[in-house]
Amino acid sequence: MVSRYERIAAELRDDILGGVHPVGSQLPTESELAARYSAARGTVRQAVALLVAEGLVGSRQGARRIVLGHARSQSFAELHSFAQWARAHGYRFGGQVIGQRRRAATPAESARLGCAEVLEVLRVRSLEGEPVLVERTVYADWTAGAVERLPADCESVTEALRDSIGLVFAYGEHLIDAVSASAHDARLLGVRRGSPLLRQRRITTTHEGRPVEWSDDRYRAGSVEFSIRNSIGANPLVRQAGDLRFGA
Repeated sequence: MVSRYERIAAELRDDILGGVHPVGSQLPTESELAARYSAARGTVRQAVALLVAEGLVGSRQGARRIVLGHARSQSFAELHSFAQWARAHGYRFGGQVIGQRRRAATPAESARLGCAEVLEVLRVRSLEGEPVLVERTVYADWTAGAVERLPADCESVTEALRDSIGLVFAYGEHLIDAVSASAHDARLLGVRRGSPLLRQRRITTTHEGRPVEWSDDRYRAGSVEFSIRNSIGANPLVRQAGDLRFGA
C-alpha cells in the first residue's frame, strides 16, 4: 500500500518534471503544501525529503527548497573532480577540510602510492548548501606540501594543484560499492548511523603514471547517481565479484 507521503511526493514529482515548478524556483512552504494536500507538516516533510533524496529538490532556504528538476548524474566518460562536475552542471558547491595529518603509509598505501609517508585529509563536500560527500584522501608525499598550503575551504583541489604546481590528474581507476554510514560519517552527512552510502574508491595518476592520491569517497544516498556510456566496440565497465571497476 502506498503511503500518504509517497502519494504527495508523486504529485510533486509530476509537477516538477512537468514544469509546474520550474527549475531554479522555490517549492511552496511546508505550511502551504500541508494546506494544499490536507496533510500534516510532518507528512509533507517526508514527501519533500524523498524528492531531495532523488535529486529533484535542493537546499533549504527558510522553509523552502530549490527545484533542481532532474537527478544529479556524474559520468565516468571523462576524469572530472567533484568541483568540476558540480560547476559544469550549475550547482552551488563547496568543500571544507575537517582534519589533515602527515603519517606513515600503510603497506597497502605504500604499494599504491609508492611512498613511505602520506598526507591524510578528511573533507566534506556540499551541493546546494547540503553535505553530500565525505572524502578521505591520502596524498603521496611529493604532493603533501602543496595540498597543505591550500585553504581549508578550497573548492577544487584538482584545479588548485594544477595552478600552483602544474599537477595534472590524468588517469583514474574507480571502485564502486555500497557501505553503511559509521557514526562519524552519519554526523558529517546529517543521516542516521547505518544509512546506506555510495562509496567510490579511486587511485589517480599523472600522465606519466605517477600515483598522486588514493581516496575513499562516500556519498549520501540519493545525492548523486553515476552514469556509464559504452558500446559494443568499447566498454570501460568491468564487472567483478563484490564491486564494479571502472578503468580510465
